[in-house]
Amino acid sequence: MCFDSISGFLCAEYNDIRLLNYIQVESWSDRNMEYRDAGVDVEAGRAFVDRIRKMVNSTTRPEVVGGLGGFSGLFQLPAGYQEPVLVSGTDGVGTKLKLAHQLNRHDTVGIDLVAMCVNDVLTCGAEPLFFLDYLATGHLDETQLADVVSGIATGCRLAGCALLGGETAEMPGFYQPGEYDLAGFCVGIVEKSTLLDGSQVQIGDIAIGLASQGVHSNGFSLVRKILSDRAFSLDDRPTLLGDQPLGDVLLTPTQIYVKPVLGARQAGLEIHGMAHITGGGLPENLPRCLGLNQSVQIDLDSWVVPPIFQWIAAEGGVSPIGMLNTFNMGIGFVVIVPPDQVAATIEWFGSQEIAAYSIGQIVVGNGELIGLPES
Repeated sequence: MCFDSISGFLCAEYNDIRLLNYIQVESWSDRNMEYRDAGVDVEAGRAFVDRIRKMVNSTTRPEVVGGLGGFSGLFQLPAGYQEPVLVSGTDGVGTKLKLAHQLNRHDTVGIDLVAMCVNDVLTCGAEPLFFLDYLATGHLDETQLADVVSGIATGCRLAGCALLGGETAEMPGFYQPGEYDLAGFCVGIVEKSTLLDGSQVQIGDIAIGLASQGVHSNGFSLVRKILSDRAFSLDDRPTLLGDQPLGDVLLTPTQIYVKPVLGARQAGLEIHGMAHITGGGLPENLPRCLGLNQSVQIDLDSWVVPPIFQWIAAEGGVSPIGMLNTFNMGIGFVVIVPPDQVAATIEWFGSQEIAAYSIGQIVVGNGELIGLPES
């Protein structure tokens, strides 16, 4: 036997076997099978790229080099940094996508995708520079996925970062009809001397909680179980939610805190640490921004828990500590400031239309929240 390095096919040394192989190939070619027959439409993929081009261009920054359609995205570092540090983050939207599929509403989950990444990058003081997405589906529905990318572009504009590129993968048989999955990747930049790493946090500092817009993008496996077990419809309008449809409330996108927080630092507010409150809630995420031998004495009565969390707790019979360990409970982001900066910080975020609350104080400890309910 031999390997034909030009054609890439295994061939036989004897003429009769070569002839047999040739006849078999000829019979295969009679079928005229194409990639589309396997469920992948290359032409539709090209048309989709053309359709989203304007959305992508709406997010551009001066540092972007080139355009959409290359093998890679190019970005020049911004001028003015002495010791630039690049900061990266990646995340997804999770099973919140299941609700988007059920409602056939796809223009907000892209905002969630961007938010989950840029808010993480923000916690060390970094400005998000560019964003990449990965979108996988069983069948490329141009209208559906254009709505998704529209949301991603909106999120990028809200965060001030460029949608530099992405990958759309059509994978027949891998997903249920009409379903897709998302992943996002963000890169930001911060001056090394202003990077927040926990060492700036001091005993006596105050934790300022910034309001969330709702459930954001965590805890939806529990939400969906409650909906299923109790036979709720996403069209139901619970009195506790002010007669808003459940689907509308649950699909409310994740708040993007980038511009208000960076603006606070630029305005001279002294921020010592930051935390993005995602999966694991305040107990898991707030201690991640602390220094050694520090804890947070939390005041759980210092803010009003939004009605959607009250509804989840009541309908699911979820304990107070179970709620805190799963959901943001109305606090989507936390900044740590000195005591003399509390009033100015709360006023600043109020001016940015984000409610802010003094929710706790940094104390000596072992990296936990003090004041949580036992059950």
